[in-house]
Amino acid sequence: MLELGFASAILPNLSLEQVLDFAHRARFACVEVMCWPSQNSDTRRYAGVSHIAVDQLDSLGLLNLKTYLKQHPVKISALGYYPNPMDPNEEQALFYREHIKKIIRAAAVLEIPVVNTFVGRDFTKNIAYNLDKFKEVWPEIIALADSLQIKIGIENCPMFFTDDEWPGGKNLATTPKIWDQLFTIIPSKNFGLNYDPSHMVWQRMDYLYPIYHYAEKLHHIHLKDVKVYPDKLNRVGIMANPLEYHSPKLPGLGDIHWGKFISALHDVRYRGPIVIEVEDKAFEGSDDDVQKAIYMARNHINTFLP
Repeated sequence: MLELGFASAILPNLSLEQVLDFAHRARFACVEVMCWPSQNSDTRRYAGVSHIAVDQLDSLGLLNLKTYLKQHPVKISALGYYPNPMDPNEEQALFYREHIKKIIRAAAVLEIPVVNTFVGRDFTKNIAYNLDKFKEVWPEIIALADSLQIKIGIENCPMFFTDDEWPGGKNLATTPKIWDQLFTIIPSKNFGLNYDPSHMVWQRMDYLYPIYHYAEKLHHIHLKDVKVYPDKLNRVGIMANPLEYHSPKLPGLGDIHWGKFISALHDVRYRGPIVIEVEDKAFEGSDDDVQKAIYMARNHINTFLP
């Protein structure tokens, strides 16, 4: 059945052990664990969190961690790292790609089936340019994942929220048309989606469509809601910076009908993790607010689960 969890990025001040123990007390089945580089300079909201520092663990450290994880009642649904692997700064992009490979290797040792990330994008260039760049840099990453039988879940967030991401955003994998092109270039069964419906809503797209049309590519699911403000949208239009007309919200506090969403997952017989992603600014005042946000989201989603 569906395995309800949350993404660890919202609890940056807790250790991995504390995150998993909290998840157990809160009756979650799984956690997506963030694995940003231990020496990280990314100051984007929710970036830079590392609950497993794969770049600091040697073989023995990974095996010891594997033993600990096997004994814990909460499973890890995926390892997460969300940089821009096609950054126009090639030195930076190469660093990101090499760290993704480190995470894939660690996931194989830890027997964690999925690594979640972004495809990336040179946000100053058009889609055709970025598709050509994708052909250059991503086959090697997916070949490694194939060799280790690790699934890669690409989140569909456009990564266009601030002016320094204008005009294209920093993630290419944003629409079904582009997904089809990416999956044609790399037809691996291990290359799929970490699907987040909220990004379809503010792009004015049907958030159920991908479930029915990409069922075999759903490696992991993010549960994040979104609220579009019609009055603001009517003033600025869809060409504006998206945060001028929408806000991420907790599941149940935005525009997504989660009963329909869960029903669609059952329709296509998806059996896997559904992971709450908390990015609601109304619940960022304190650690207590964050934990209440996790509980609120859990309670809402649980109304649609057995």
